[in-house]
This record gives sequence, structure tokens and C-alpha cells, in this order.
Amino acid sequence: MKLRTIQTHHQVYPALLRAVSSPPELWIRGEVIEADALAVAIVGSRRATPYGVEVAEGLAADLAARGVTIVSGLARGVDTAAHRGALTAGGRTIAVLGCGIDVAYPPENTRLAAEIAGHGAVLTQFPPGTAPRAEHFPARNRILAGLALGVVVVEATERSGALITARLAGELGREVLAIPGRITSETSAGPNGLIADGAKLVRSWTDVVQELPEPWRRAVAAVPVATDAEIPALETEEGTVLAMLRVDEPQHV
Repeated sequence: MKLRTIQTHHQVYPALLRAVSSPPELWIRGEVIEADALAVAIVGSRRATPYGVEVAEGLAADLAARGVTIVSGLARGVDTAAHRGALTAGGRTIAVLGCGIDVAYPPENTRLAAEIAGHGAVLTQFPPGTAPRAEHFPARNRILAGLALGVVVVEATERSGALITARLAGELGREVLAIPGRITSETSAGPNGLIADGAKLVRSWTDVVQELPEPWRRAVAAVPVATDAEIPALETEEGTVLAMLRVDEPQHV
């Protein structure tokens, strides 16, 4: 797929990213379309637990099925699960890299990157040939936050780069949301801390949509989803119980 660059004066430059201070030139494979302004970023640990992978993939699929573009960073773990969830639902997804667009990183996601470019876009501010370096990822995380109306942190340690993305989202005036986890889990320390500091607690896709600006909430509500008729919505108390039971260990009743 053809590689090209886009700048802020180009019509196809992402509108949300154009609104941030000093938006960068982007190298891109695939297409950014007007509908991608309805976007949510899902980020988290590279060492995600089975629970984190399941939640990230399921949440991404639920949102993508309703017309929300899923933004993530193509890293191992939560990012990979989020991209796969969006693609499985037949939705759009955007991957933001911390390296050159021609650099396969991580190498096992080469095929996934090609699939994303065919159903969204792979983009970066770094020129071709740029190796993935730790100092590149804060800039990559700023683009991630800038492309989305809100950022959902699924799993993250207290020193995770996902928390940098959440902080940047807050500084940009975007929504910060988090998936709760066990207090004994190291990978839940990050999102649990965000929730304690005021981030929106997410139990399902509806919690995410409720935090979006009004025009976008209406846009999501207007998208018909076939599974809505097949799986009746649970009452509030039942939904809460279900959310409490969705952990990666046996439950005793």
C-alpha cells in the first residue's frame, strides 16, 4: 500500500489532531476519513493478562461495531487486542507507531499492520528507517491522545507508558477512562489509580459512550447493531453483577 505524508493544511489531516499545539507532519499508510473523528483510544500493558486481552478486544469490538474508530499503538498486549477487536467487528482502527512506518515493530504484528492499513490507517511522525527507541514513545503517545475523544486504559503498571497517554489526554481536554482490576494485580495499579484520581470507571462500551461530547453520543446511538436484538440489555443491578464476575479466576457462589 502506498506510503505518503500529510500535513495540517491537507484536508485529510485528522481534525482532532489538528487542534493540538504544533501538530506534526504524518507518514501514513491507509486512509484517515471524516468518520475517524469519532475515535476512542484503547491502551495498556504490553504484558497484558488474559483478562486484559479479553476486555480490550471485547470493548474495541463493541465500540467499533457502533461506528467508533479504535486508536492504539500496535504494541504487544492490550494494543494488539484492541486493534484485533475492531477488525473482528468490521470496524475501523488506526495504529500510531513510535518508529518509521517501514520498520516492523513488533515484528510479529507485521501482518496485523497491513490489515489495519486496509481498514483504517497506520501512521507515525517519524520518517522511514527510524528505529523504535524509548524516547520516541512519549511523542507517539501524544499523537494517540490527540487522535481520540477519549483514552481508555485497560491494564498498566504504575510506570506504564499508557499512563503518559492518559495524562496527555487530560492535558488536551480529552476524556480519561479506565478499566478497574484487582487491587492485588500489578497491571491493575495504573487504571485503579486513575479511577481514584477521577477517571471514569468503565464496565462496558456504554460507559465510554456516555462520556463522549453530545454530538458523538447521538452518532453512536444512531448506529444499528444486529447483536442488540439478540442479546437483551441487562438491568442495572444485573449488569453490575456481571461486571463483577468478569475476572480471570473462578468465582464461588
